Amino acid sequence: MAIPTMPLMDMSKIMEQFKLPGVDMAALVEARRKDIEALMQVNNIALEGFQTMAQKQAEILKATMEELQATTQKMAAKPMESATHEGQMVQQTLEKAFAYMRELADLTRNSQTEALAVINKRVEKNVEELKNLVQAKR
Repeated sequence: MAIPTMPLMDMSKIMEQFKLPGVDMAALVEARRKDIEALMQVNNIALEGFQTMAQKQAEILKATMEELQATTQKMAAKPMESATHEGQMVQQTLEKAFAYMRELADLTRNSQTEALAVINKRVEKNVEELKNLVQAKR
């Protein structure tokens, strides 16, 4: 379900109609504009991080599959000579792939933590701005 959007200018006109005592509507609208800018910044960071992660995952998967394919071809060429050694190589290749995936998961978690920090900082600013707006008009 899409959330309807309203330009900030229309919102400021609507809010000015209420004329709450002690509240600077222009400052309140400006604060919301800053919120939207912060969310846009977080979304851009998240998108760039997602694109980088997807590209890195594809590179890792491709390299792992090529390594696994080469190992499998060696096993097919000399099935009895090095079956144990080749089996160990396949296991090491898969373990390496899983380690890469864990690393990518850690990077994703760190990126999300960073994005949440930006949001939390903006929320703290909102609380501070609202307190200042209300206190300034008293």
